[in-house]
Amino acid sequence: MSIYVGNLSYEVTQEDLNAVFAEYGQVKRVNLPVDRETGRLRGFGFVEMASEEDEEKAIEALDGASWMGRDMRVNKAKPRENKGGGNYSGGDNRKFSRNRY
Repeated sequence: MSIYVGNLSYEVTQEDLNAVFAEYGQVKRVNLPVDRETGRLRGFGFVEMASEEDEEKAIEALDGASWMGRDMRVNKAKPRENKGGGNYSGGDNRKFSRNRY
């Protein structure tokens, strides 16, 4: 499971986030998504820790904590939602017949 960390400063680095979460256990991975168009950090990230117990401790301690001039939002990451069916219509392909002839 992953931890969602929101309302981050745009100046934060993976090393910064790793150091903060390492106080609550072993950090396995830190991911800071970048905007495709601007290359700028998006203001949130994900942290994976070695155990669920470490994740719980970090969430409890850091949710709402002020860090780098912002109040962090820290909670369990929700699974990513599938947005669309993979075609231009955004729906299913059943309305398009593949066998016309």
